[in-house]
Amino acid sequence: MSWIEGNLNNALNTWNNKLGEIWHLITQSPTEFKGGAIWGVIASIHGAVQAIGLGLLVLFFTVGVMKTFGSFAEMKRPEVAVKVFIRFILAKAAITYGLDLMMALFGIVQGLMATIMSASGIGAGTPTVLPQEIVNAINSVGFFESIPLWAVTLLGGLFITVLSFIMIMSVYGRFFRLYIYTAIAPVPLSAFAGEPSASVGKSFIKSYCAVCLEGAVIVLACVIFSVFASSPPAIDTSAAAVTQVWSYVGELIFNMLVLVGAVKMADRVVRELMGL
Repeated sequence: MSWIEGNLNNALNTWNNKLGEIWHLITQSPTEFKGGAIWGVIASIHGAVQAIGLGLLVLFFTVGVMKTFGSFAEMKRPEVAVKVFIRFILAKAAITYGLDLMMALFGIVQGLMATIMSASGIGAGTPTVLPQEIVNAINSVGFFESIPLWAVTLLGGLFITVLSFIMIMSVYGRFFRLYIYTAIAPVPLSAFAGEPSASVGKSFIKSYCAVCLEGAVIVLACVIFSVFASSPPAIDTSAAAVTQVWSYVGELIFNMLVLVGAVKMADRVVRELMGL
C-alpha cells in the first residue's frame, strides 16, 4: 500500500472511529457516561444546590405574593390562598424531584432517538471506505505524477481529521451542557414559587428540553450522512489520477462538512423549532 493510499485510509479511519463514537455517545445516558463517575459528582452537586434552591423558594414565594396581591384582605380569600399554596407546593416538588423529572424528559428523547434509528434501519454509522477505483488510480501513477497526489491527499486527510474532531467535540459539548443544567437545576426551578418569576423556571425547562432534543437532530444528521456514505461519489475512471482523487476527496469533504455543520447547528435548529 502506497503512502498516498495509507494517508487517505488513516484519515477515513479517524473519521469512522469518531462517527462510531458519536453513535455510542448519543445513545448513552449521562448516568453511564465515563462509567458514571461524572454523574456521581453532578448528583452530589445537585443535592448540595437543593438547599440553596429551597432558600430561594421562600424568597421567590414571598416576593411573588407581595407583587401579586395589593392587600392582605385579598390574600384572605380562600380561592386565592389555595392557589398560592398549591403554587408553593408544586415549586417545592419541582426542586425536590427535579432530578427525576429531568431524567424522565431525557428518557423520552432517548426513546425518540431509538425510534428514529429503528425506522431508518441504521443502527450504527456506515463506514466510509476508499473506493477501489481510487486505489487503482493511485497505484497506477509514477513517482513524478504522484507528487501532486501527495499534496491533495495530505490536505484532504488533514481536513477530514480536523472535521472529525470538530464533530465529536460538539457531541461532548452536549454532554457537558446536560451536566451543567442538572447541577444547577434547583436554582432556576425555585423561581416557580412566585408568579412574576415563573418565567425563569419555564425558560430553564425549555432550554433543557432543547439540549436533550439536540441528540435527535444529531441522530437524524448521522442517518442522512450514512445514506450518503453508502453511495460514494461518482468517479470518472477516464480522467487523470490527480483529477479522480481531487474530485473524490472534494465531494467527500463537502458531504462531511454538511454533517459537521448539521451537528454543530443542532442547538440552533432545536431552538428555532421550540421558539427559544
